[in-house]
Order: sequence, then C-alpha cells, then structure tokens
Amino acid sequence: MLGIFLKWIGLALAMMFVGWVIPGITISNFVTALIAAAVIALVNVFIKPALVFLTLPINILTLGLFILVINALLFMFVAYLVPGVEVNGFWSAFFGALLLSLLSLGLAWL
Repeated sequence: MLGIFLKWIGLALAMMFVGWVIPGITISNFVTALIAAAVIALVNVFIKPALVFLTLPINILTLGLFILVINALLFMFVAYLVPGVEVNGFWSAFFGALLLSLLSLGLAWL
C-alpha cells in the first residue's frame, strides 16, 4: 500500500515538473497534480488499452509511433477533465506526454 502511495506522489511530482518544463502546460498546485496523476492512472488502465486496440492497424503501419499521438490525446483529455490543468495545443500535450512517460518509466525502476 505504501508503494502505491509513493508512486502516486512521484507521478504527481513528475506532473509538476512537466508543467514547469514544457511551455503551454500549466498545473495550478500540488493537489491538482495529485488529482491529475490519479486520473492519468485511471485513463491509462481503462481507456488507453481500448484505444490502442481500435487503432491497431495504424499502429502497425506507423511501427507503433501512433501510440505517442494517443498519449498526447489522452493527456489533453486529462487536462480537460481536471480543473487547474491547462494544455495549450497538441504539441504541448505531445511533448508533455512524452516527458511524463519517460519520468514514469524512471519511477517504475525505483
């Protein structure tokens, strides 16, 4: 249980870092980042697998690079759902989702 809580805190800190580094992404405070981290986790568990399955032909054609587009769109969707998180445009979402994915991968190694 403590491990899940620490990963949630780590993902929220990663969200704050993404909001600080990527222009066009604004996260108002740490509580908002905690909520956004929880929503991102839920979206990645429930919605992302269905989208990946539905877009499998285009994923095969692009050798899996379309997953980056799916991540960006889901990042924009989370920003739409969580008040206090703002994403200005697709490219901000793209680079924000890419950086968040790399930071999440680093957190998974801990």
